[in-house]
Amino acid sequence: MVGMRIYVSSFVLGGLVVLGVMKLVVRLWMSPIRIQKTMRSQGIRGPPYQFIQGNTKEMYTKRMQATATPMDLSHNILPRVLPHVHSWLNHYGKNFLQWLGTEAQFVVTDPEMIKEMLHVRQRNFPKAKLHGYIQKIFGDGTVTAEGERWAKLRKIANFSFNGDSLKSMIPAMTGCAEAMIERWKHYEGKEIDVFEQMKIYTSDVISHTAFGSSYEQGKHIFYTLQQISELYIRNAYKVSFPVISRIFKHKDHIEGERLQKRMKECFMKVIKTREAKFLSGEADGYGNDFLGLLVKAKNDPEISQRISVDEIVDECKTFYFAGHETTSMLLTWTMFLLALHQEWQEEARKEAFRIFGDSDNPTAEGLAKLKTMTMIINECLRLYPPAMTVSRTVEKEVRLGRLVLPKTITVAVPTIAVHQDTEYWGEDAHVFKPERFSEGIAKVIESNSAGYLPFGLGPRICVGMNFALNEAKIVISMILRRYSFTLSPAYSHSPIQLVTVCPQHGLQVILHPLSHHKP
Repeated sequence: MVGMRIYVSSFVLGGLVVLGVMKLVVRLWMSPIRIQKTMRSQGIRGPPYQFIQGNTKEMYTKRMQATATPMDLSHNILPRVLPHVHSWLNHYGKNFLQWLGTEAQFVVTDPEMIKEMLHVRQRNFPKAKLHGYIQKIFGDGTVTAEGERWAKLRKIANFSFNGDSLKSMIPAMTGCAEAMIERWKHYEGKEIDVFEQMKIYTSDVISHTAFGSSYEQGKHIFYTLQQISELYIRNAYKVSFPVISRIFKHKDHIEGERLQKRMKECFMKVIKTREAKFLSGEADGYGNDFLGLLVKAKNDPEISQRISVDEIVDECKTFYFAGHETTSMLLTWTMFLLALHQEWQEEARKEAFRIFGDSDNPTAEGLAKLKTMTMIINECLRLYPPAMTVSRTVEKEVRLGRLVLPKTITVAVPTIAVHQDTEYWGEDAHVFKPERFSEGIAKVIESNSAGYLPFGLGPRICVGMNFALNEAKIVISMILRRYSFTLSPAYSHSPIQLVTVCPQHGLQVILHPLSHHKP
């Protein structure tokens, strides 16, 4: 009898092992090959799937080769920041299939298909779920939420960054800019790394405006986010075996979990402080900034409208990171373009003096009149978009254009490839020409809105877009009225994709104080 039980147990165990192996074979080989055949039958080609690793090895090799040395002072950055996309677009056409491990990614650069996916039929293409280290950075907040949860979080974000709220943030933005420019007195006539300076400035702004603190108070959160970002960058092209990676965790995975826990503890402390001030009578409410609105929603009398602590933490992660990372890149590359194109720097300076005078701080009314500055920023976002990829997922078989996409596939739009497509933008697509936007963005994209998408497109367009644009206009205007600046001989043009597109070795400029500036 005992022998029979052992036999049955062994049989069951053996069956489970066989079933597990079969599932792995389906996931790691049969499903990818099926998807590859389905797409090829519709005319979509791409580099062939390699067992488990997909095309990640080739992606990594191309990246290492492209970033080994600086490039010339050109804005044709696609071959350097996304060399595999550049190579495969030339080889396979405007749309192709690539493999990030076992994940099938349909890369789309056709504006018509992009518009259909992000705007016309966006409900059929939900946001792709984040995984690994990038998920630890952004959490599961507005970036990836769907349905009622997304609507609830988006409503709070919209209220936090509407017209009146943005206007009320201007004094904090100008105050942070004044503090930074005051520190720059020590660098007059000398070299300064604008990339590092802008990271501190934008961190300070998001801390003051959205969380009621300062960079000094929030820098441990930013430092933790930076550490997780470094883990993401280091592991971006590594593929792990599904079962083994769960049993034997890599040291980076363990470190990521530790940092994620630390970051949650930091945000929990901030949340509890807000609640304690209200309960003790020290404050009339939770505050009208972004954090205050989140905490208020957590304690909403209407249970159905409440959000959880974890949702607050994830929203805080998103806005702490996105609120400074993308804007700091916009400011860095705008400073680079103005340093390189002195004629446009002078035009923008004349405009800043004309609208704001010699020393008055920027106002909401004045910001709206900055036509030249707006043209420059729009062109900067075209040439150096901070977010390199817009992704959506296919949860069930769906039609896109003439194609039928199988479920589980991810649709990825490489923003920079669209922004520098010569078919759409002309032969001078790689040239800095702010005058493209002299009649506004609407005129430029009237033939297809998907040709320009630095902040995304459709209902999921970045909620912080106007916040970032205001911040950029304010600080650049204030800098221009105090300094002129030129590229340092030490600068090497090395744009690279990390979490965003940044200068690999910083952005060194020489500051020249304006003699006619009145303190």
